[in-house]
Amino acid sequence: MLGQTPDEDIDRLDDEAFRLVVRRWIEANYPPEIRNPPKRLHWAQNRPWFMRLAKKGWLAPGWPREHGGMGLSPARQLIMVEEQERYGCARISDFGIIMLGPLLLAHGTQAQRDRFLPPILTGEHIWAQGYSEPEAGSDLASLRCEAIADGDDYVVNGQKTWTTLGMDANWMFMLVRTDKAARKQEGISFLLVDLKSRGVTVRPIINLDLHDEFCEVFFDNVRVPRTNLVGEPNKGWSIAKSLLGFERIFLGSPRQAEHALSRLALLADRLRLRGDPLFEDRFAGLALDLEDLKSLHARFADQVRRGETLGPDVSMLKVIQTELYQSITGLMMEVSGGHAGLLDPADGEGGLNMASLYLQSRPASIYGGSNEIQRDILAKAVLDLP
Repeated sequence: MLGQTPDEDIDRLDDEAFRLVVRRWIEANYPPEIRNPPKRLHWAQNRPWFMRLAKKGWLAPGWPREHGGMGLSPARQLIMVEEQERYGCARISDFGIIMLGPLLLAHGTQAQRDRFLPPILTGEHIWAQGYSEPEAGSDLASLRCEAIADGDDYVVNGQKTWTTLGMDANWMFMLVRTDKAARKQEGISFLLVDLKSRGVTVRPIINLDLHDEFCEVFFDNVRVPRTNLVGEPNKGWSIAKSLLGFERIFLGSPRQAEHALSRLALLADRLRLRGDPLFEDRFAGLALDLEDLKSLHARFADQVRRGETLGPDVSMLKVIQTELYQSITGLMMEVSGGHAGLLDPADGEGGLNMASLYLQSRPASIYGGSNEIQRDILAKAVLDLP
């Protein structure tokens, strides 16, 4: 039967059959209590789903089979992402899977792969991304957190901020400055740091939504073995850039805007706004914008399916998606009345949480490279403007 296809044979199916197998398994195994979560879940909350994926062998679909992955093509990986988004699956603690794992496979030593890849798949190592700093966010090349060689170690001093779920992580992959005399894009190295090391301090940041999704992390004379350096010294910038194309298509997924529009539709029904010409006109405009976004996303997804490298024009996705997300939640706030100032769900069950959704949409145009930076990329690399 189709639903009983052995895991080792699943990639032999055609796309439609493959999608159906994935869909059926997700629907049968996903924990219902964390479906469509209103906020990013902590490791303790998403761990049951993480471990079910791990037991199934579906945790790292893009990794080679010899390293515990499924060996799927980018096209098949995209189908798995689409099906999880369709069902409302929470994002797992996946920085090690989707970012560090592929980076080590491409740039790490065999010793690093042997040491760091297996604990990612068991959940023993939960990774955080250490890029942004207080004065180096979108202009990441201005980072100042430094690592000075000292014998067999690097000594790390400095700060990282806006570290997503850093309080849940026990390891961090980070960009550090190893040559202060070099140009800012140069002199940066890629380092793997045990967050249990002496001298590391992690402080949660409580946002306006009263959620501790982010952290600031301080490094005070933290000693890190030189063997934890990925790639050559001072070549970390080019290594980090290899991850950006995936991040842009991920952040440009229509999922956030689509979910927000569904909440707006539900709110309109509750408030009996259907039929109001002003509301219907604005709702229709947002719905059409969402269809445009889906079409654009599908175009880039087709490039991934064909195995093509994404170009700088993929930055369009991130700009359009995040600004549409903000426009939809902005209209929600306009029509919400007294609920606009409340963080508690209007329906008591979390299905309508207008203020929370609005607050979550605000930083979307900043993280992952601000939209201003994305527009600069499009202007220079796509439109060839000065």
